[in-house]
Amino acid sequence: MTLTAHWIHHLNTWQSSGMTQAAYCRQHRLNVKTFAARLHDFRNQHSTPAFIPVQIQEPPPATALLVLHTGHGSRLELPITVSAAWLAELLRCLA
Repeated sequence: MTLTAHWIHHLNTWQSSGMTQAAYCRQHRLNVKTFAARLHDFRNQHSTPAFIPVQIQEPPPATALLVLHTGHGSRLELPITVSAAWLAELLRCLA
């Protein structure tokens, strides 16, 4: 069923009102069963698909490096993606 502007207005107003359907219908002198039927129609017309197609891509290779310098002039280059736990263990071993 195609909803009229009248019903679309009421449904949108009700959704932002914070009122129950029954309270809104009482206040605006609308039939509760008709309101529920129009809401059902509205939701069917404006429903979103349960699944949205996506395309998964591999992340670009990490080109940034984490560079560690020692006080003795040594240098260690690691990919920026190295895990913090692994790096902490490495530093414990080197200490």
